[in-house]
Amino acid sequence: MGTSGERRVLWQGLTALSAYVLLLNTVNIFSILRDAPGTDPVVPVVLEITSFLAAPPAILVGWFAFRLAPPDRTPIWRSLLVHAVGAVTLSALHVSLFVILRKLAFGVLGRSYEFGSLANFPYEFRKDLVGYAVGVATFWALTRLAERNDTARAPAEATQEPPRFDIRDGAKLIRTPVSEILAATSAGNYVEFHLADGRRPMMRISLSALEAELGPHGFVRTHRSWLVNAGQVRELRPESSGDYRVVLGPVEAPISRRFPEALSRLRAGL
Repeated sequence: MGTSGERRVLWQGLTALSAYVLLLNTVNIFSILRDAPGTDPVVPVVLEITSFLAAPPAILVGWFAFRLAPPDRTPIWRSLLVHAVGAVTLSALHVSLFVILRKLAFGVLGRSYEFGSLANFPYEFRKDLVGYAVGVATFWALTRLAERNDTARAPAEATQEPPRFDIRDGAKLIRTPVSEILAATSAGNYVEFHLADGRRPMMRISLSALEAELGPHGFVRTHRSWLVNAGQVRELRPESSGDYRVVLGPVEAPISRRFPEALSRLRAGL
């Protein structure tokens, strides 16, 4: 994905994960108040809100770790190393931020807050480890979904923009839809194009080289000096010599007996 795609996945993931954390913290508030009816509601509210506010910066750690080592596209040793460091860093950042926020909040309320010793960190780390795994899984799922959507959208976008061909007529550059090129004929070291609007620009290129470029777009070699757009053929007219003339609007081109496959192809298209 391009940079815009990455930003889209980041914001989608950040929004979804923040909503997930907010839901969990809200449930925790009501659970604490239900399990301990005499608890001062301010305490669980401050604890859970500060945990929620500290979550988005921590989630970014998971995003960067995911970008460094997508689990399904990275050697397992590298993935384990990056995500082990990422999980510890996320938890350390989350804990540090909510401790600072709690000290500030309780200080404003005229109370004190102590996190305790580092022995409390493993408890927080276990919870953050689950959150880290959920975060990486979310970013992975959103990235794969975005890639699938981009892949599905690419053919549709390709059909919306008609193929074009650049005709370099001297110093001029004529960018024309391929469908508007009726035919091209050899003129020495140049090729003369017959366009639907009547213009006849010339370009220094061999007819064989032009056939290689326009062949995939439906152009057929009908004569050693002619290349015609099969999609623009209006009529096939037999001649007494056994050859044919192909009519492409105002342009007529020969079909030589030396190119029988061209005649068969053009007949099939009419």
